Amino acid sequence: MSKSIFRKKNIHKILADVASGFSDAEHSGSHLKKELNVKDLTLMGIAAVVGAGIFSTIGLASFNGGPGVTILFVLTAVTCGFSALCYAEFASRIPVAGSAYTYAYASFGELIAWIIGWDLLMEYAIGNIAVAISWSTYFVNLLEGFHIHMPEYLTMDYFTAFKAHEAIKNHTAEITDTIKQGALAWSNAPGIGGVKLIANLPALLIVVIITYLVYIGIRETKKATNAMVFLKIAIVLVVIAVGFFYVTPANWHPFMPNGFGGVMKGVSGVFFAYIGFDAISTTAEECQSPQRDLPRGMIYSLIICTVLYILIALVLTGMVSYKELAVGDPLAYVFTKLHLTALSGIISFSAVIATASVLLIFQLGQPRIWMSMSRDGLLPKAFSRIHPKYHTPSFATIVTGFVVAIPALFMNLTEVTDLTSIGTLFAFVLVCGGVLLLPREAAKKGRFHLPYINSKWIVPAVLIIGAYFLKDHILSMFTGKNAHENFPFFLFIILSAVLAVMSFVKNLSLIPVLGLLSCFYLMTELGYTNWLRFLIWLVIGLVIYFTYSYKHSLLGKEKANG
Repeated sequence: MSKSIFRKKNIHKILADVASGFSDAEHSGSHLKKELNVKDLTLMGIAAVVGAGIFSTIGLASFNGGPGVTILFVLTAVTCGFSALCYAEFASRIPVAGSAYTYAYASFGELIAWIIGWDLLMEYAIGNIAVAISWSTYFVNLLEGFHIHMPEYLTMDYFTAFKAHEAIKNHTAEITDTIKQGALAWSNAPGIGGVKLIANLPALLIVVIITYLVYIGIRETKKATNAMVFLKIAIVLVVIAVGFFYVTPANWHPFMPNGFGGVMKGVSGVFFAYIGFDAISTTAEECQSPQRDLPRGMIYSLIICTVLYILIALVLTGMVSYKELAVGDPLAYVFTKLHLTALSGIISFSAVIATASVLLIFQLGQPRIWMSMSRDGLLPKAFSRIHPKYHTPSFATIVTGFVVAIPALFMNLTEVTDLTSIGTLFAFVLVCGGVLLLPREAAKKGRFHLPYINSKWIVPAVLIIGAYFLKDHILSMFTGKNAHENFPFFLFIILSAVLAVMSFVKNLSLIPVLGLLSCFYLMTELGYTNWLRFLIWLVIGLVIYFTYSYKHSLLGKEKANG
């Protein structure tokens, strides 16, 4: 067996696997039809992006940052744009139906591929938990429109109810509608001894239904996906158009009530709103011209979604005070608050469909990543078992259902989105960093290449200027009782210094450098606790790799025998 943990999978081997149906794409199988063009890819990107983020997490982000959260949407969009270009560079060099896992295996070797694959599993699984929780909130709101009331203790997690109960008991927070509901759930919940029975039942229900659909092989066609996108965009445009007439400009003042720090508190929610644009990179084999169309599809979908997000954020914070937006269903909430109940019901109905479709797309994706890693020998063979009747990765799909459904019963939306965001940003960091390691190639007709801009002087100059203006803030982070919690930012400073030197010495390409730095910076804004949870997840992954995957790697066995 090859002893190198950085053994690489040959591109010809990947193409041969794809030809025989061994693919980690959503649409696995041989001889996939090349039907997707720029319009289709753009709509698919919007389909994946416009979901739980715009219908849910935008509320808490606006609560923390006020109207100034619009600035964060622009910063995040630029960051995602850098990453999208790096994904496109990989797709042009390895034009197969893959993901960052496949790209890494071919470019950097097995260990990095495993880390990205393990990271993507967290992104997909925990992201789906967040979508399920968001779906539950809108579903309960929809039922209320039909005068069907579910007990509060069956519609939220234990921690949220307990926290709300403590807030009212100790008067530690402003009493919002969300806190009132949580406290009501706590007081009405049945219990065994001192333990209250509180769980998010609708979240469990939707995961079970979606898992069943995925198990029997139901998947969205191109036309169904496009129709779903048009429905989502139509509802968002209606919200913007109608909401505009109910905007009170005074609600936009102050623009950043909690300062720039308050705006950056919304990083998790805002970045979560963009998660999914990279999913279209798995459709390279089905693109008529992947080298040309994939980058355009990613960028177009990002631009459209950014414009919609900024307008939605301005309308929401203009219709009501930002202080009222810490809710799970902000779009429906503001219209209910203004007694526009008919429109609120339509929004809830649309959100139920929109978030369910996002859950379906990503619940399809996770088992196929497990299947791909299993076929490479990095996970047990059971994960690549195909159902004889439904032709789906049956075991992996069932495991996915349990991994998502059980935590959805008990987890808090904020914690879930934080973990999803840090995992996705880490994948983006590796993709951007990976592009820097690729050999430069001459541009070929019809193939996308990142425009090369020499970072020799630009990156060092930007970092020196930034350090000068932020010197007081940086110095303050080294003092105080909780200085250790700034460890992620210390890592960012070290990384910035290293990249500045390497840019000057090696003449690195500017776009991936900026992508790497911006993604890593957003990671530092997600908090010390989330970094600890993320590092624990990575350590668990490395233990599995060295105790099982390294020994069972098919690539290692082939190299040893060949």
